[in-house]
Amino acid sequence: MKLLIIGLDCADPELVFGWKDELPNLKKLIDNGAYGKLRSTHPPITVPAWAVMMSGKDPGQLGYYGFRNRKDYSYDAYGIANANAVTYDRAWDILSKAGKKVVLLGVPQTYPPKPVNGCVVSGFLTPSTESNYTYPIPLKDEIEEVSNGYVVDVDNFRTNDKEALLGRIYEKTEKHFTVAKHLIKNKPWDFFMLVEMGVDRIHHGFWSYIDPTHHKYVAGNPLENSIKDYYKYCDKEIGELIALAPDDTIVMVVSDHGATKMDGGICFNEWLIKEGYLTLKEYPSEPTPIADLEIDWSKTKAWGEGGYYGRLFMNVKGREPEGIVDPEDYEKTRSELIEKISAIEDPDGTNIGSIAYRPEDLYLEVNGVAPDLITYFGDLGWRSVGTVGLGSIHTFENDTGSDDANHNWDGIYILDQKGCEFGNVEPGLKEGMEIYDIAPTVINLFGMKPIDNIRGKSLTDHKDSGILGKLKKIWS
Repeated sequence: MKLLIIGLDCADPELVFGWKDELPNLKKLIDNGAYGKLRSTHPPITVPAWAVMMSGKDPGQLGYYGFRNRKDYSYDAYGIANANAVTYDRAWDILSKAGKKVVLLGVPQTYPPKPVNGCVVSGFLTPSTESNYTYPIPLKDEIEEVSNGYVVDVDNFRTNDKEALLGRIYEKTEKHFTVAKHLIKNKPWDFFMLVEMGVDRIHHGFWSYIDPTHHKYVAGNPLENSIKDYYKYCDKEIGELIALAPDDTIVMVVSDHGATKMDGGICFNEWLIKEGYLTLKEYPSEPTPIADLEIDWSKTKAWGEGGYYGRLFMNVKGREPEGIVDPEDYEKTRSELIEKISAIEDPDGTNIGSIAYRPEDLYLEVNGVAPDLITYFGDLGWRSVGTVGLGSIHTFENDTGSDDANHNWDGIYILDQKGCEFGNVEPGLKEGMEIYDIAPTVINLFGMKPIDNIRGKSLTDHKDSGILGKLKKIWS
């Protein structure tokens, strides 16, 4: 048995399943296998979602909550959650240690590449192709030659030059699948996993052109089919890749989260200033990132970070260098902030339905330096904007460049017919699957011991799955 996992970052269930009839290769997998929505993690973003998916651990257990995380309780120490931040085994580590051959291509949080029983071409957090982005290192020359110059991500995907952006997305995806086809044919493997980031990039760049409910949508625009055409292109590449896999290959297709329109942005720090939790020594004359402003910590109780979700940090006495929130008042202040965040309105005075969570209410453990509150503005319909200087708590332009979409809660999963037969899974729509369920499903398909201390459960029947299931069928 071999397992091929095709990851499509941000692939949305409404699009994949809604356009199924125009995606013949995915349609075949869906119609003959098990499929459905895959509920993402908190927060539903690429980092940490792919590590969650492949480890079965939640972000609190992993100890990071986004791309950038506080290293300590100082005000300016942040680090990128690359492969060095991942301290738990992911599914391929377990398989590799058990002697299985693995191939990884473009999987997030695989840079810098770690040794495996096989080979790695690292993911989008790779600084550039000038770095050593492969394991083993000599593989890099092979990848560069096969791809005619490899591309790790889509540069400048938050741009207004949409035609040029389309070209870069297709170029990146074509090179990625060219390398995938080369590796699947020429390297030994039992477990092969690739993640294509182009799906995420095209959503952020073109959502307003396809969604009639988006405030920027113009009917009949020339880019109205841009995302569907790209999905059709990816489907073709997926079909060609699967055709190269051996006959005994099980295929899974997964995404870490979906996508939704971005109604606007809530300027988190502007709001905190307005509510009296954040005080600056001087208000900026132009939009400025919070990290570049002088904060009066002696009068500041909290500050926020921007992104697809909001992270709120409190200035706690005895924890932060100049903390003023008494530990005895910590919970009272958090509860007050949760209530006030839930009351945030749009410019017309309508409540947008924002929710703030305590990390300890979301995770089995809370490791690393977690936000004091994890905040979703408008249930992900509004982005968190950390910049100060806009003079309003509302904005309809993204502070880090043109962006039409936010992330949504549900991604996808598809387990093909072979996987259903081998794992004793009834084909058809399966509801209630979560991102935590993928790692135990992978391990169970290989007939290996379940992962300890995880939140997920295998899609396969634990009693009659994997190798054990096949033996029972033979015995019967």
